[in-house]
Amino acid sequence: MEEIVLIDAHAHLEELEDLSDALSEAKSSGVKAIVAVGMDLSSNKKTLEIAQRTRGFVFPAIGYHPWKLKENEVEENLSFIKNHIQECIALGEIGLDYKVYVKKELQWKVFGEILDLAAEYDKLVILHCRFSHKRTYEMVMERAIKKAVFHWYSGPLDLLEKILAGGYFISATPALAYSPLHQQAIKKTPLERILLETDTPVSYQEKESRPKDVRISLKQVVRLKELAPLVVAKQTTTNATHFFQIG
Repeated sequence: MEEIVLIDAHAHLEELEDLSDALSEAKSSGVKAIVAVGMDLSSNKKTLEIAQRTRGFVFPAIGYHPWKLKENEVEENLSFIKNHIQECIALGEIGLDYKVYVKKELQWKVFGEILDLAAEYDKLVILHCRFSHKRTYEMVMERAIKKAVFHWYSGPLDLLEKILAGGYFISATPALAYSPLHQQAIKKTPLERILLETDTPVSYQEKESRPKDVRISLKQVVRLKELAPLVVAKQTTTNATHFFQIG
């Protein structure tokens, strides 16, 4: 029987105290690559270091998450991203979050500047868009960003149509087990536009995730799409391989 091979398209590896074990377990579970995402200066540095040590398995993305924004740290964070942009396969995690207590004007400014870098250096982007799906999409379109993934998409279906028409991807997480909004987005999206991820170490139903749990994301997409596991695994792994240009 053909082996199932997966890619975890979104993990915060620098937060793991059991990183070595988590990576070994992922490999044993059929994970062939992990995209590690950064959120600020400290996590970007750690993410690049982890990727350096695990070349060919962990691929780094660096970003500035809306949860981490502080006005007096913006310049230093953006400078680091620009100086290390050629060392990463993507810019992320970046975006907007209208539930967090950070001024929208500051979020728009920082997100816009990182999108400008993405456009200038032809980098794909990994997007956070909690309660801000429309504005995130509009800012991406304004800058004619070619490649983007809307991470853990749980937004409106009419906007999803526009996202897909723009050639963009969305990602599936273990939250598909219980989130109706996430479920309806994955049901509506063609398999050719879906990436699998864990958002490690996020907890789903009180269980902290690890990259091996991308198999849970697979299981849930299989359930919702009513397709064979190997079919979903092959297509989503192909999607991630081409999207991130890895392997």
